[in-house]
Amino acid sequence: MRWQKARRSDNVVDARGGGGGGMRFGGGKGLSLGGIAIVVVIGLLMGQDPLTILGNIAGQAVQTGGVTTQSQPAPAANDPQSEFVRAVLGDTEDTWRAIFQAGGKQYQDPKLVLFSGGVRSACGFADAAVGPFYCPGDQQVYLDLSFFRELETRFAAAGDFAQAYVIAHEVGHHVQTLLGVSAKVHAARQRGERVEGDNGLLVRQELQADCLAGVWAYHAQRRLDWLEPGDLEEALNAANAIGDDRLQKQARGQVMPDSFTHGTSAQRERWFKAGFERGEVGRCDTFKAARL
Repeated sequence: MRWQKARRSDNVVDARGGGGGGMRFGGGKGLSLGGIAIVVVIGLLMGQDPLTILGNIAGQAVQTGGVTTQSQPAPAANDPQSEFVRAVLGDTEDTWRAIFQAGGKQYQDPKLVLFSGGVRSACGFADAAVGPFYCPGDQQVYLDLSFFRELETRFAAAGDFAQAYVIAHEVGHHVQTLLGVSAKVHAARQRGERVEGDNGLLVRQELQADCLAGVWAYHAQRRLDWLEPGDLEEALNAANAIGDDRLQKQARGQVMPDSFTHGTSAQRERWFKAGFERGEVGRCDTFKAARL
């Protein structure tokens, strides 16, 4: 992937060298990192969103505010990983600005926060074990770059375009927030509706974000011609590696569709392809799809 061709975004916040204090929830009630790790593991095994569990434990309302991270050594200036993230985010901005403008809307760029170990967002405190995530409360993407190493070593999904897919998927959630999709899913949860399961709203929301990542990839390739042989396969391999069925099989030896939150490996591949084939947002309506 010739990512050097892309414009660098100014919306990356590098908080990897931030000050301490990210180990406590709001309201003065603390939870140790060990306790957070246990909650994360339990959430993954149960097929539930660890951020939701952590937010419930903290009793923390969504709020805006600064990012708080665990203390880490400051990163070197102009390090390649940060440059890569800025390049990918910059191209998602260019893509979605043009798409929104064509539809008579204005795209609002999200911030992307790089952190190490743990971070406090408007959605609560998150340990790096949660993986990359998007918080609609502050409209920011959060990424611990160690996830890319895990993607390669644990999930056998190496490659720069695999990493770009991960970023584009989280930006897809931001697009959903701007379009009102995230609010509708949240409202359904607040009404007490079950949103988990292989046909549930959470799966449909995640698969739509995969499709939107494909839409971005289509337009980025047309604009920059930056994909090299094997790049597309890298993205599809990453989508396959983090399907609910594959992760559950690895974690506990069996698959429980009732607890799905992201979709199967095959579904994640299929919806990314649906977006990448023509670059049309209209092909990403997973909420009306009879077959996921």
